[in-house]
Amino acid sequence: MKATVQQNQLAHGVSVVARAVTSRSTLPVLSNILIKTDDGRLRLSATNLELGISAWIGAKVSEEGGLTVPARTFVDLVSNLPTEEVILTVDERTQSLNVKCGTLNTDIKGISAEEFPPMPTPDDESAIPLNVENFKEMIQRVAFAASTEDTRPNLTGVHLSFQGDELEMAATDGYRISISKAAIGHKPPQNLEALIPARALSELSRIAVNGDETLLMSFPAGRGQVIFHLKDAELVSQLIEGNFPNYSAIIPTSFKTRTVLNTAQLLKACKQTEIIAREGSYIARLDIQPESGSADRGPQLEILATSEQTGSSEVIVDASVDGVPLLISFNIRYLREALEVIRTANVLLETNAANTPGMLRPVGDDSFKHIIMPMNVSR
Repeated sequence: MKATVQQNQLAHGVSVVARAVTSRSTLPVLSNILIKTDDGRLRLSATNLELGISAWIGAKVSEEGGLTVPARTFVDLVSNLPTEEVILTVDERTQSLNVKCGTLNTDIKGISAEEFPPMPTPDDESAIPLNVENFKEMIQRVAFAASTEDTRPNLTGVHLSFQGDELEMAATDGYRISISKAAIGHKPPQNLEALIPARALSELSRIAVNGDETLLMSFPAGRGQVIFHLKDAELVSQLIEGNFPNYSAIIPTSFKTRTVLNTAQLLKACKQTEIIAREGSYIARLDIQPESGSADRGPQLEILATSEQTGSSEVIVDASVDGVPLLISFNIRYLREALEVIRTANVLLETNAANTPGMLRPVGDDSFKHIIMPMNVSR
């Protein structure tokens, strides 16, 4: 193989795929990045067998071929090259990659490209086209709520369900549920369900930078995988086996108290409260008051936190409250993370009782719901 590429394009391609590299595998090739010519372009790939990422960059190809090289060495080298042309040459006899750029001339020992695990090929005919910007917005709205604990693998994923021309995504860690839905321009041939690792979707959100681009999602038959294909990148992920909780049964159908708040003001209050609450298991009490009891103040939400280590905090946020007063405790970090993905000016907090879930959703936008379980606090 011999190819000439631009340093900035090579550095971008390497940064895209490097996150799929594993350093803990017993297979040395999984610690490597595959560099291979592909139809007049250069393909870079990395995989840990659960997640695989490929990126294509423009190249002047003189000789076809490929090699895998240690990811850490190659990443560090490419990031320190001058912004000039880079000449990559593979010596098949020694299984090494020669890198020339400016005054630099480096040889890196590699492993044959034949030992790199094969990546599945997407079927464009059965693929579901999605708008990148809309899909990324849905990912950002739900992925943060997925569990990071491997003890319950089914909760580390995001549940996707296609019903007609509507896509619904949901994630939960057992203490909160984030749900986002949107209409899609293309109706799948049949209703589909899949449980995709939240990490894979977060990586997809990171590498899909062109919001106007069309993303193709396909499920290779019998492989238990999903493929996301972009013009210059591709992500392959294993699907998670197991059942996802029936979250629709947990969502309250009615509420006794509806509190409308300014999103930015509530987010700021949560961040202020979290400074104290993080030393006390992130517990914060929300005192919803339809009438404040003060002549110069109307309905309000009072957020309180106490920590034996750091002190106490009290923040008052103006609100519009319809219903009965309530004192309820939430994990303030969960509340803050949900508010950070809400784009509307105002947000609605709906509650029933101190021991039942609350629901947060943007005012004027029915495409997103966030359910938070209350925390039990002794009075």
